[in-house]
Amino acid sequence: MTKYYIPQADVDTDTGTQRIGFADYDCSELFVEQCDNPFFADRLFANRFMTLAKSIRKGAQSNRIYLFEGPPGSGKSTFLNNLLHKFEEYTRTPEGLMYSTYWRIDKKIIGGVNHLEKQIRNIVKTNKNLNISEAEYLSQKKSDTIDFSCPNHDHPILQIPLSRRKEFLDELITDEGFKEILFNSQEYRWVLKDTPCHICNSLTSLLHDELGDPMQVFEMIYARPTNYDRQFGKGVSVFNPGDPIVRHDIVNKKLQDSINNLFSSDEVKFLHSYLAQTNQGILALMDIKDQNITRLNSFHGIISDGVHKVGLIEERVKTLFMGLVNPEDKKHYENIKSFKDRVITLHIPYVLDFSTEARIYKNKFGNKVADKFLPRVLENFTKIIISSRLIKNHSTFLFWLKDINFYKNYIDKDLLLMKMDIYGGRKISYLKEEDRKSYSFDVKKKIIDASALEGKSGLSGRKSLNLFNNFYSKFSKRDKYIDMNMIIEYFDGLTKEDKKDIPPDFVASLVKLYNSNIVEEVNEAIYYYNEKQISKDILNYIYAINFDIGETVICSYTKKKIKITTEYFKNFEAIFTGATGTMKVRENFRKQQHNTYIRKTLSQEINVKNKDITETEQYKDLFYRYTQSLKQNAIAHYTGNNNFKEALLAYGKPKYKKAGSRIRKDIELMLKNLQIKFGYTEEGALQISTYVLENKLVK
Repeated sequence: MTKYYIPQADVDTDTGTQRIGFADYDCSELFVEQCDNPFFADRLFANRFMTLAKSIRKGAQSNRIYLFEGPPGSGKSTFLNNLLHKFEEYTRTPEGLMYSTYWRIDKKIIGGVNHLEKQIRNIVKTNKNLNISEAEYLSQKKSDTIDFSCPNHDHPILQIPLSRRKEFLDELITDEGFKEILFNSQEYRWVLKDTPCHICNSLTSLLHDELGDPMQVFEMIYARPTNYDRQFGKGVSVFNPGDPIVRHDIVNKKLQDSINNLFSSDEVKFLHSYLAQTNQGILALMDIKDQNITRLNSFHGIISDGVHKVGLIEERVKTLFMGLVNPEDKKHYENIKSFKDRVITLHIPYVLDFSTEARIYKNKFGNKVADKFLPRVLENFTKIIISSRLIKNHSTFLFWLKDINFYKNYIDKDLLLMKMDIYGGRKISYLKEEDRKSYSFDVKKKIIDASALEGKSGLSGRKSLNLFNNFYSKFSKRDKYIDMNMIIEYFDGLTKEDKKDIPPDFVASLVKLYNSNIVEEVNEAIYYYNEKQISKDILNYIYAINFDIGETVICSYTKKKIKITTEYFKNFEAIFTGATGTMKVRENFRKQQHNTYIRKTLSQEINVKNKDITETEQYKDLFYRYTQSLKQNAIAHYTGNNNFKEALLAYGKPKYKKAGSRIRKDIELMLKNLQIKFGYTEEGALQISTYVLENKLVK
């Protein structure tokens, strides 16, 4: 079923998660689509769930009960309800169709026609209330067969004698590849090992004795699709803690009498428990409380041995047992050693991926809720929520990262932001090369394995929805997009109780990272350069450093007249050393460039290798650093320009036309690129550009 609903997943090879199997499974079709109350699985849970599903399919987890453990508000009930709903849905598809044995016993064959007529005459003669003739009675008889489905949902193939079953299948199946899997795979072990239920078994024996011809017996056996229906407890049965215990066995007196009368024997006991209803299906306990504690304890022997006593009859149970449990309710079974070994626990923690948390908000409040936020801002709200659910321990990261201080502009002190990226399978673009190389199998596995301990505390799913609802109600009514200033205002105003699980410095670190990211976006958007002009600037500088201040020379590369002054050198070198670089720093840079030019560029590359100046390593290095510096500091050229700021604030108004053509061109380029490259609307691009300038994010 999981393979049917969940497609093959892509793996993020950049973070090296392929080797540890941390795949990007899309669980939408299983838990979200066509579900009244969607369950959103983050990448961590999706991988745990798929690992469990694969182990069940391989038969490695037989004789177990699967308990899904999580704190209140983690979505356990939603998860299990959706899983059961899709299980029912899947059994109605051609791929998921299950078959049960359907009996159609021909009364005419059992003892012959005369035997049947004799029985009918006896019934008529002994029943004085019957006011009809024998002929009328016979003519009104609608069926000469006894029809019923196996109440234990035995697959029809099980009616083939165990000693002959493999031989039968070997002769029947022509696909040698599938036959190899069928006879050797744990997945199909039941086909060659399971036996029919006591009802089918005793009926087959009785028919063999009566008829003496196995083929006549098999002609009475049919295959009918199993009807899975949670409402009636068929194939899927769910018990809530308050549901009363079922203590009586299930009998079908009418059918029992029909069989007894037909065979003049009571050898077939048409008797079974309520557990037979979920054979080949799922029985689920919604929370281990009240009556479900008793149920769970009663399942101990059933799960261990796979059998259950119904009176004196041994009933085989082939049910997948599942349940939900809160951490505090584990006490009801964890001290029973023999039972504890039968429990497989899958944790359903609070969501630990911020993009998944955002999807939950969009589902609850409508997809258009995101339209009120500037890009990144909704995700930043969810990051604050997620931070409350993570453990503030980063020993594995300290072992891995050689220099934590290098990442101070990208991470918080507890490295929660980096952890969120890893848990979401995202590329960590800011990793140093040496740290990327040391991101080994052991490091990856330790980080992912440690996630099993997280998400057990902090802001619950219900609490986060309440906080978001309050936030959105307050700020969505304003006449501009929701920005980071509003998030800061909201979380600063929360009570101590509401924000006690949020790390004290996390919001500040998040804002710092956000500001750094949007400055990069604005720089990228406004960045424009003329390659020819940059090339001329570099060639003039390389030539000028060979002369003293005060001289005027003609550059042999560009033929441009250069007046060499301190200001000339300062303007060019500031691009490489920074606007705040001291005179000593600039002079050291100039001296280094001069030495490189004399010893390598001129003497080796130009004179010996006959390279053009633009093909030398020195020129290429300066060109790359020049363009990168312009890109990284593009907006810095405008931070002190009041005309630029006033024009930006006047954009879209009559006053804007009074700004200079160059300023208007730069503003329009920036706003256009913010929309094309980063998903802003025109209004949002204007708002974020103003935010950068007004908050003086660039000095």
